[in-house]
Amino acid sequence: QVQLVESGGGFVQPGGSLRLSCAASGSIFSVGAMGWYRQAPGKERELVARITDRSVTNYADSVKGRFTISRDNAKNTVSLQMNSLKPEDTAVYYCNAYVMSAARMMWLEFWGQGTLVTVSS
Repeated sequence: QVQLVESGGGFVQPGGSLRLSCAASGSIFSVGAMGWYRQAPGKERELVARITDRSVTNYADSVKGRFTISRDNAKNTVSLQMNSLKPEDTAVYYCNAYVMSAARMMWLEFWGQGTLVTVSS
C-alpha cells in the first residue's frame, strides 16, 4: 500500500506565507504526476497546482504568481509554497499523486488526508 502524508497547514494572516509538504511512502515503484487540490466549505474540490515527473507545472489562475509547486523525485515528496495568502485561500488542502505500486505494477491514484489552511485577520 501507498500512503501520502501532508504537513505544514495552519493559521496565517492575509499576506502571509505557508509551505505545505507531502511525502509518498510504501510499496512504490515509480511516482508520476503529483499535485495539490483544495476544498473550501460548501465548495467542490479544485486543482491548485500540479507537477509532472519531469517538473512541468500548471496552476489554477487564482494562485498563479503566488504559489509555487516543487518536487524531490529522490524523496518522493511534493511541496507547495504559498505566498501572499488571501482569505479566499482558506480550505483543506489535499495532496494527490499517481503512483505505480510495486506490489501491483499498475498506476493508481492516491490522496492524502488533508491539511487545513486558514487565512484570517
